[in-house]
Amino acid sequence: MAMFDDFDIITLEDLEDIKESISTQDVPTAVNTIKEVLDKQDLVELNIGVTGESGSGKSTFVNAFRGLGDEEEDSAKTGPVETTIEPEAYVHPKYQNVKVWDLPGIGTPNFKADEYLKLVEFERYDFFIIIASDRFRECHIQLATEIVRMGKRFYFVRSKIDSSIVAEKRKKSFDQKKTLDTIREDCEKGLRTIGIEDPVVFLISSFELGNYDLNLLQDRMEQELPQHKRRVLMLALPNITLEINEKKKKVLEENIGKVALLSALVATVPLPGLSVAVDIAIVKKEIEMYYSTFGLDDPSLQTLCERSGKTIEEFKSLMKSPLIGGINPASILSLAGAAAVVVAENTVEYAVSLIPLLGSVVAGGMSYMTVSKMLKRALNDIAEDARSVLMASVQTEV
Repeated sequence: MAMFDDFDIITLEDLEDIKESISTQDVPTAVNTIKEVLDKQDLVELNIGVTGESGSGKSTFVNAFRGLGDEEEDSAKTGPVETTIEPEAYVHPKYQNVKVWDLPGIGTPNFKADEYLKLVEFERYDFFIIIASDRFRECHIQLATEIVRMGKRFYFVRSKIDSSIVAEKRKKSFDQKKTLDTIREDCEKGLRTIGIEDPVVFLISSFELGNYDLNLLQDRMEQELPQHKRRVLMLALPNITLEINEKKKKVLEENIGKVALLSALVATVPLPGLSVAVDIAIVKKEIEMYYSTFGLDDPSLQTLCERSGKTIEEFKSLMKSPLIGGINPASILSLAGAAAVVVAENTVEYAVSLIPLLGSVVAGGMSYMTVSKMLKRALNDIAEDARSVLMASVQTEV
């Protein structure tokens, strides 16, 4: 079955293919077919190459970007000396299609950028992050120039900003904004002197990833990635700033129309019980993804507890969504107002779907509105809960 050729648009041909498939299937098989259609958009791969000199904090950044600490299971090895001999892919714990690659260190006496990029197979990466923990040097520039020549994008990241701030705090005249501006200007000035005309440097602490320039970095990546890759990036980012929380909500909101359209399509197939079964399956699957994306699933909350010293009960007490007690048909139907409404609607849908053309339009429209309404309410509630948990976890406004 040819589902979506484009990741952002369902064509009429796609809809016809899907409808033809489900019209000959029983209810459980048809439900699985629709789930497969929704899964397809999450097969978009994103490959991020992280490079820099030995000891610059590459591996720690790889871990932080995936929401992991340095000593957690599946984290990249870290240490004061180079621990990466060849490119190593670290899969995102929630999105198997997102890989952050820890690349071998640069800056050896015989470093040649073109040979290095061939060695790490530069074609596989969507973009590179070039990390320096101090000044950017000739090797960084060689690499950036070669990456551009080969038609890829890169981002300069000055790491270990938390250490720089701690060192500067000893001075009586300490001013955090001035300190950060000075570091940024120093990096940009250094890059200009060795050949980069209009440098942009992002200041990052992998141990305090939500602080400093993370929002600026993700803004820039978001602007420059193709739309379907942008969605994957936003879903994969750890939910550690209010800006990211809001952008995740926006990305998920954009998908509601597509999901509701699939529901409307199913409603036009005259098979008793199919429409409600699919609607509940669709809504349940999407809501589970909302919880996971916002870090409100139990494993994510457990990790947050370990880092913040709070308990799961404390975090859950902040949540207001009616789904907090569990995602099941009863809690899902509560989103639509009352179970009776949906059951009555399903009966009407079945009756009108037997009337050619007009019936299909009416049945599809009712299903579209119901699923849209349920998902919008769920998303609003869950995003608000995520915001409350985020605020509590850092104790201050982010």
